[in-house]
Amino acid sequence: MQLTDISPAIALSPLDGRYRAQTSPLVEYLSEPALNRERIRVEVEWMILLANGYDGNGHQSILHGVQPLSDEEQRLLRAIPEHFDEAGIAAHAAYESVTHHDVKAVEYYIDDQLKNAATALAHDTQLTRLTTLVHFACTSEDVNNLSIARCIKGAVEHVWLPQARAIVDLLTERSRRYRDTALLSLTHGQPATPTTLGKELAVYVHRLDRQLGHIHTQEYLGKLNGATGTFGAHVVAQPQADWIAISEEFVGKRMGLTWNPLTTQIESHDWQAELYGAISHTNRILHNLAVDVWMYISRGVFAQEPVKGATGSSTMPHKVNPIRFENAEANLELSCSLLDTLSATLVESRWQRDLTDSTTQRNIGSALGYSLLALDNLLGGLDSIHPNTQAIERELDGNWEVLGEPIQTAMRAGELEGLPGMDHPYEKVKALMRGRSITRQDVESFIDTLSFDSDTAMRLKRLTPSSYTGLAGKLVDFENE
Repeated sequence: MQLTDISPAIALSPLDGRYRAQTSPLVEYLSEPALNRERIRVEVEWMILLANGYDGNGHQSILHGVQPLSDEEQRLLRAIPEHFDEAGIAAHAAYESVTHHDVKAVEYYIDDQLKNAATALAHDTQLTRLTTLVHFACTSEDVNNLSIARCIKGAVEHVWLPQARAIVDLLTERSRRYRDTALLSLTHGQPATPTTLGKELAVYVHRLDRQLGHIHTQEYLGKLNGATGTFGAHVVAQPQADWIAISEEFVGKRMGLTWNPLTTQIESHDWQAELYGAISHTNRILHNLAVDVWMYISRGVFAQEPVKGATGSSTMPHKVNPIRFENAEANLELSCSLLDTLSATLVESRWQRDLTDSTTQRNIGSALGYSLLALDNLLGGLDSIHPNTQAIERELDGNWEVLGEPIQTAMRAGELEGLPGMDHPYEKVKALMRGRSITRQDVESFIDTLSFDSDTAMRLKRLTPSSYTGLAGKLVDFENE
């Protein structure tokens, strides 16, 4: 038995196989049928604009010999992409098997629908005679760039961005919940000034919020200007029409994109590079989060809630592995690799056109798919951990040497005030604490040897590793305002 003989076909990519449940929402926007459906939508909307005029008043067609379409005829046209189902996908594929051209196959598919329009409406209609209007004065890239932009816009706004926002919302809630939960910092892997768990999560909220803000306001550009961006065929066919204004109207108002007036045959894809760069940057912040949380789990700061019935290790029954964070790491790396390649490749085109962008753009779904898979794993992972307060407190209580910083800083202030014995504060504290295990008694005894006033001495003695968190809690409130 050959696996290739099995029906339905076995998926080659894990995104369409093992992980299909997590990534399937992107099928609605970034699959091949989704692209063809959007191509159909672009084609029929272009027909409606040409037939009913630039201002949409339905009184004067842009082209001679075409009557404005009735509301009923417009509804029929707009129903074509909405009813693009399994039979439609098969019919389009049949045409493409002959034409070896996906957009031409879309044109022929629409032609078929127009030929059957009288039957669908149960009366005569000019639509049966308007197959020539399909793809009028368009190069394939006029249809493609608009369709791809709309597909990407839909995928980002309706699938990827809400999932990314869900992670930020969860982190925001947890940062508030743990705003005052003291945590031993590690800088260079060594015990350092304590912080709070809430503040450390708020750092990620702040970083991610900035990137999602960029993505939320991203422009999605489109063009409709002919074979080399000159409106050459348009002007020859209908010189009286204001094709620049018509193009701007169609791209901006009808397609919901930002009109690009200056292109070669292709829209230049700079906006795609900007978008993929922002998503890749977001991926890397999330990667940093996944690694940090993984290490917090390893260190005992976070405890995981075991999934009932799940196996952590095939040989060590006690283990609960942080696999969601490891999965997120790997898939974020894959996503970044694809996004970075897309960004670098799509902004270049030989002279007025080459076809490298066509096959490259077919991987946009995979690039976002790996990121979406990572988001799903991160969301599940973050939702299944909680602070291990005993481990956190034990860690803090075992590192009294971190109070060397506030003591030597208070000594500096004392030296500036002229207090005796406060010279060389850094060196004195270093001699006491570096490379030694320090207790509370050691700290208090050292403070007693110094000439602090009673208020300062008491303030320093009241400090513990758990209470030495500065304004961390207030900073959380600032981020969540």
